[in-house]
Amino acid sequence: MHRPVRLWRNLRLATLRPDLPGLGTVEAAALAVRQGRIVFAGAEADLPPGFAVDEAVDCGGRWALPAWIDCHTHLVYGGDRAHEFEMRLAGATYAEIARAGGGIAATVAATRALDAEGLAAASLPRLDALLAEGVGTVEIKSGYGLTVESELAMLRAARRLGELRPVRVSATYLAAHATPPEYAGRNADYIAEVVLPGMVRARAEGLADMVDGFCEGIAFSPAEIATVFAEARRLGLPVKLHAEQLSDLGGAALAARHGARSAEHLEWLNPEGVAAMAKAGTVAVLLPGAFYTLRETRRPPVQALRDAGVAMAVSTDANPGTSPLTSPLLAMNMAATLFGLTVEEAIAGFTRNAAKALGLEAETGTLEAGKSADFAIWSVERPAELVYRLGFNPLHLRVFQGEAAS
Repeated sequence: MHRPVRLWRNLRLATLRPDLPGLGTVEAAALAVRQGRIVFAGAEADLPPGFAVDEAVDCGGRWALPAWIDCHTHLVYGGDRAHEFEMRLAGATYAEIARAGGGIAATVAATRALDAEGLAAASLPRLDALLAEGVGTVEIKSGYGLTVESELAMLRAARRLGELRPVRVSATYLAAHATPPEYAGRNADYIAEVVLPGMVRARAEGLADMVDGFCEGIAFSPAEIATVFAEARRLGLPVKLHAEQLSDLGGAALAARHGARSAEHLEWLNPEGVAAMAKAGTVAVLLPGAFYTLRETRRPPVQALRDAGVAMAVSTDANPGTSPLTSPLLAMNMAATLFGLTVEEAIAGFTRNAAKALGLEAETGTLEAGKSADFAIWSVERPAELVYRLGFNPLHLRVFQGEAAS
């Protein structure tokens, strides 16, 4: 059977291949795609003699990069928390808002009021904003339902979004996000009666690709998270963790001991946590949107992570309260400006390293033969513009699995 080949030519590639220096750039390049997979990515002059092409697309010398991977989002939820933004401007802290019944608890009520279809409809504009800036893969967490049925509804909504738009959705079970009001002061009961049985159902119904938790003084202790992770491992679900955002509880080291794909936030990460992550190959996911929104002053230990060889990913952390951000381009600029990442680190953080954080490095995140043909074509003179500019979107075309998607 003939398998059509589409050639995207007259390109400049930033392949992000780890075996090439910098961004893995290739000038005068081409991408050949067959059945949604890349079959060639390199200099056009290196195409094999007689390479058969069914359709050629002239890209006018533009840059092609892997489609962005937003590896940490809370995209599915009901309502909004604009009033909390006003409270923070008046001086309230994140912890104070949470203790007063706001924060995550406020979103829980609005989320529980919607079924899976309603949640998908409410979340679709947020997804569209990500896709409009070149996203090809998005991780979406539960964590605002905090009952078994509502958590599953959030995961069903995440799956539904992947049906409504050409995008890869990785769904994460995050029932250990907060303790709902009806379980106030009874974390152990909540874990036993909601988190663990909900995880079993999510796994049985194919709704979850990973399990996450929030290890923090206002959420769950390391011992409580360990209980959640033990069940995840029993079910064969990979884990990741919100760790060291507001204090140092040793969450990153705990995550690393459980073979976590990633530990995320990390403003209070200590040297022992850095070493544990390096040994385990756990990705550090940096979330500058939350740092900015909460007006934090303690930055993640980027130089220590560099020195230890820990891969650093970057994500929007799109959520209603602490990072109402749906712009990968702005997130990369924030990572560079606020955290000191280089242009190469910021771009690798939204591509190659983000793929690793989701366990998708064999599928996407770089432009090379065998990978899914997920890429974005940009009208820029150099990739640094994608990190440098503010409020400017030079996307020419988004391609997902070989098909033009925007």
